Amino acid sequence: MTTTLLFGPSFKDNLARLPAIDGVARIDLFDANGTLAGSIANQPGQQGSLAVYQYLKTRFATLDAQAAELGLEIFAEHTPGARTTPGAHPNIDRLIAIAGGAPALSLEIIPA
Repeated sequence: MTTTLLFGPSFKDNLARLPAIDGVARIDLFDANGTLAGSIANQPGQQGSLAVYQYLKTRFATLDAQAAELGLEIFAEHTPGARTTPGAHPNIDRLIAIAGGAPALSLEIIPA
């Protein structure tokens, strides 16, 4: 059984509580038809998002509205900025869209 973590107002602090991403090459996201809808690579600039999405995969069967809301909580202070500047944080934008009613996605962790 996966334990629920409690998250606070700092993304840096929240990120430190998430499992390591050392063994992950990327996470692929698929729509309901199985079509690739996006990927998050284990590379600088995406590693925080990779850690968040990996954690969401361990907690939820799909990236649905409930999972997206938790992801937005983990992104903490970055979430309001993403809401006011769409496109600046695409991985947060995706969570905002799903939390707002966009279709759920499935996640596949691709090992390194």
